[in-house]
Amino acid sequence: MKKILVIGSKGQIGGELVEELRKVYGQENVISSDIKEDNNTNGIYEKLDVLNKEDLFSVIKKHAVNEIYLLAALLSATAEKNPAFGWKLNMESLFNILDLAKEKQITKVYWPSSIAVFGPTTPKINTPQYTIMEPSTVYGISKLAGERWCEYYYNKYNVDVRSLRYPGLIGWKSMPGGGTTDYAVDIFHQAIKTKQYECFLSENTTLPMMYMEDAIRATIELMQANPTCLSIRSSYNLAGMSFNPKEISTEIKKFIPDFNIIYKPDYRQQIADSWPQSIDDKEAKNDWNWKPNYNLEKLTQTMIKNLS
Repeated sequence: MKKILVIGSKGQIGGELVEELRKVYGQENVISSDIKEDNNTNGIYEKLDVLNKEDLFSVIKKHAVNEIYLLAALLSATAEKNPAFGWKLNMESLFNILDLAKEKQITKVYWPSSIAVFGPTTPKINTPQYTIMEPSTVYGISKLAGERWCEYYYNKYNVDVRSLRYPGLIGWKSMPGGGTTDYAVDIFHQAIKTKQYECFLSENTTLPMMYMEDAIRATIELMQANPTCLSIRSSYNLAGMSFNPKEISTEIKKFIPDFNIIYKPDYRQQIADSWPQSIDDKEAKNDWNWKPNYNLEKLTQTMIKNLS
């Protein structure tokens, strides 16, 4: 029987992923975990520091876990404030999980990468799967290193590890988590609450984005895919839509006409400028039939409806 452990379940992706996995595999078969205490959760929850290998192994044995989704990470903007810990958390957590898979304690691993693996020298339009990758942030450097290690463990030890390069993720069920693309979440909260937003990126900063529901579905579809169909064991490019702050504010004004946005770019502007504007994900489409359901118009309508 499939027993799944989601590590980092209190983050932006984790809560929604746990919810969906429980719908698919049953509440009793999906264990959520995070470093924080949680007395209000439904289903099985374990307080867990993924950097503590003994505790990690203990939880895996206790619940007979055979599949792990490792979401614990320090995101781009947050990691820049604490580079040493960003590297430590993002890399050591991955090694702890890959080593368990290498030792056959678990059978399958999901680990998310990011568009942060790309850098200022990467082609910005329809960024291909295989291209120049010179990330300029701690987060991006750790994700690029992680991709190489995932592929290494697959080739060397036959570890079934799978990964997606997430674009900016937008959902209404959780608050922003410290990423550079998080303006596209916060803008909806502020539009509804105060009808104004101070944006830390310039108005024409176009970035790849995705509605959370699409990201969760892509993750589960990849994990369910027949391994013989998968040609990539580093991390798949994944695309949804691309837009800039000016375009999203225009869509919001269709629902909140007196919404006002001002632009005060900060240190995150430099991070965003180093990333692609759009992503070519033909490998994901070819290998496991990936297809997004949301565009900017549908995303805006859904966010405002649910947050209101």
